[in-house]
Amino acid sequence: MDKLKILFASSEVVPFAKTGGLADVAGSLPLALEEVGMDVRVIMPRYRIKVKEDQSSLARDVKVYFIRNDGYFDRQELYGDKFGDYKDNLDRFSFFSKKILETCKRELFAPDIIHCNDWQTALVPVYLNTIYKYDPFFAKTRVLFTIHNLAYQGLFDKDEFPKIGLDWALFHVNYFEFYGKVNLMKAGIVYADAVSTVSQTYAKEMLTPKFGCGMEGVLKSREAALYGILNGIDYEAWSPEKDDKIFKKYSVQTMEDKYVNKEMLQKESGIEVGRDIPLIGVVSRLVDQKGFDLVSRVISEALNMKTQFILLGTGEQKYHAIFEKVAKTHKKNASINLKFDAVLAQKIYAGSDIFLIPSKFEPCGLSQMISFKYGTIPVVRQTGGLKDTVSEFDPKTGGGNGFTFEEYKPQELLAAIKRALDAHKDKQKWAKLVKKVMALDFSWEKSAEEYVKLYKKILQ
Repeated sequence: MDKLKILFASSEVVPFAKTGGLADVAGSLPLALEEVGMDVRVIMPRYRIKVKEDQSSLARDVKVYFIRNDGYFDRQELYGDKFGDYKDNLDRFSFFSKKILETCKRELFAPDIIHCNDWQTALVPVYLNTIYKYDPFFAKTRVLFTIHNLAYQGLFDKDEFPKIGLDWALFHVNYFEFYGKVNLMKAGIVYADAVSTVSQTYAKEMLTPKFGCGMEGVLKSREAALYGILNGIDYEAWSPEKDDKIFKKYSVQTMEDKYVNKEMLQKESGIEVGRDIPLIGVVSRLVDQKGFDLVSRVISEALNMKTQFILLGTGEQKYHAIFEKVAKTHKKNASINLKFDAVLAQKIYAGSDIFLIPSKFEPCGLSQMISFKYGTIPVVRQTGGLKDTVSEFDPKTGGGNGFTFEEYKPQELLAAIKRALDAHKDKQKWAKLVKKVMALDFSWEKSAEEYVKLYKKILQ
C-alpha cells in the first residue's frame, strides 16, 4: 500500500490552542504518524493565536490548515466563557466541519482517512455520507472518529437542528436525536467507518451504563468497529533529562538530583525540608471526575502519618474551600496552590515521591505516564487508561509499577496511600522501583503504529 494520506481534524492542537489532553494528542500523534511514513496534515480553527500564515506547520513536515472566521473563532476562549458554553457553538463547529471538507477539495488533498476527534468534528462523517455522498473526490475517503472523553457530547436544543444544514428526517433516534436534543457525538459514532477511544479499558467501560454517559446503546451497536488505542506522551516535552523548568535535570544515572529537586520544592513551598519525608504530589483539575471527593475525605488522616502533600490545580469552589482549610490546618506539611502554573507542575512531577490520581473515570490519563518518567510513583484507581498502565507493586517480587485500588471509596484510596508509604520506608526497594518506572516507554511511536494498523483495516 502506498503512503497513506491522513487528515487529522481537531478543535485544538498544541502549540496553537489548548484546553485539555486532546490538544496534546493532536500536537503529537500527527508527528509520530509522519515518522512512520504517513502523509499527514492537520486542520483546526484559527483562534486568537499568533500564526503568521494561513498555512503553517507542526514541527518538521506536518502542514497545518487554519480555518478562519473571526466572527466565530477570534475570541478569548475556545468553547465558552465564565457564563458557560458559547451560544453559537453549533454554528461554529458545523461551519468548521464543512470547511474541513471544502479545504480538502481546494487543496486537492483527497485523504484516505480523515481522523476526527470529539464532538467538534463529529459532523465530518455525517457530511461525507450526506452532502458529499456521491462526490467522486471523496469516493475512497474513510473516517475514524476518536472519543477522548464521552462526557462531552455536543448537545444542543432541537430547534437548532436546521443550523446543521441537513434534512429534518435525520433528527431521528437512529441518527442525531438523543432524549429530545441534538447530539453531535452520537451522529459521529453512527456515521464513522470506525470509532476509537484512548485506552483499551475505556473502550470496554463505555459500553456499560456506569461509564457510557447514556451512549452505551449506540456504542454497543458499533461494538464490532470500536477500538481502544492508548495515548502516548511526548518525551521531548516530558523528560527530567531535558526539562528546563525543574530545579535540576536528572536521569536514571543521576538519581541523587531527583532529591535535589525534592528539597528545593519543599523549600520553595514552605514545608519541612527532608528527603526521607514522603512527599505526595497532585496536579489536576479539582472536580468530582478526578476523585477529589475521596481525596478531601482522607487527606487529613494521610497528613497525620508523617507525610507531606503538595497540590496544584483549580476547579469547583467546594474543593477550593476544602483545600484552603487543609492549608491552614497543616501549614508545616501541606502546600496548596489553587492556580494554573505550568512551571510548578513540572517541579511537582520531579520533586514528589508519590503522585495521586484517584479518578472516578479516566479515558486515558497522561499524568501517570509523566510521573513514571520523572520517577514519581503513581497511586491510582483502576479505571480506563490508569488500569492499562499502572499495576500493583509487590514488595516481595518487585513486580508492578505503582499502587492501585478498585472500589471508589475513601478507605480504599487511604489503604493504597498507606501501602505506598510503607514501601517508601525501604529505601533500596524504593530506589529500584523508581529506576524501573523511569525506564518504561509510553512514547507515541507505539500508538502511531497501532493507528496505522487500524487505518489499513478501515480501508480494507
